[in-house]
Amino acid sequence: MLSILAAGSIFFPGLFLLSKRCLRHAPGLKWSEGDAVIVSARLVSSVQAIMASSAGYIIASSCKDIMEDQHWLTSTYILFAVPYFVYDIYAMFMCYWYKMQVKGHEEDGAVKPMGTAIGSYLRREFLMVLHHVVMVTVCFPVSVFWRQGRGDYFQGVMFLAELSTPSVCLGKILIQYKQQHTLLHKVNGALMLVTFFVCRVLLFPYLYYAYGRYVSIPLYMVPLSVPWHCNMGAALLMAPQVYWFSLICRGAFRLFSGASRHQRPSLSSTDSEPKTSILPPANGYSPRETEREPSSH
Repeated sequence: MLSILAAGSIFFPGLFLLSKRCLRHAPGLKWSEGDAVIVSARLVSSVQAIMASSAGYIIASSCKDIMEDQHWLTSTYILFAVPYFVYDIYAMFMCYWYKMQVKGHEEDGAVKPMGTAIGSYLRREFLMVLHHVVMVTVCFPVSVFWRQGRGDYFQGVMFLAELSTPSVCLGKILIQYKQQHTLLHKVNGALMLVTFFVCRVLLFPYLYYAYGRYVSIPLYMVPLSVPWHCNMGAALLMAPQVYWFSLICRGAFRLFSGASRHQRPSLSSTDSEPKTSILPPANGYSPRETEREPSSH
């Protein structure tokens, strides 16, 4: 167990540092520190998402009995991925820190002190930081110890929620380089809308449906048949997904509607009415951060 945790603790920060170094020093790139940090954070998020989705597919497709069948990859990947959520809190702060440095220089030449920036970051990203803390302190012990080896299929399906993350990351990079007008941005936005809805919003109803089929009861009876803490956990996990999806829908409407094209000249000159205010950050889904995205790198 400790060796797997150690491997994750080395892999994710190591990949971040390697990517940042390559972007800063590779011939023909020579990116700034801030740009390298932000893109590297999104790269690591995408890599983790691909690994989690791949593990989820392998686990879910291998479990014929959705309650009793076990797969060694389930607990192994959970242990490996736990350090990612700790690292990602730091990575999100570094992204915020460099964005605020650019914004401060553009506005009045002043940069927030580190202590002020940390407080502002925690207020701005409270929901996402809370999500990561809960993943480490609650979901990790529940998934590894409390389940007692049952329900690996459900755990694998939940890993598939990460399928939406690469499109989120690409969207943020396109915004960072002011490519909102491109076809790639629109195609990626549509892909993000579909994958987020299927993999994160429909995920929980599907889990109830799968369990209902397993025990041969109708879907509406499943919440009455499972322990109350399972219902509460599913509700707490699903609530932010629905909230973030509503933000994505608002942004998709702006992106694909005629109103978005008519407002583009005024939006490019102010931060108060962003072009794509709902595109979630690569490491999270805060609308307030994205509202400032077009004005900073």
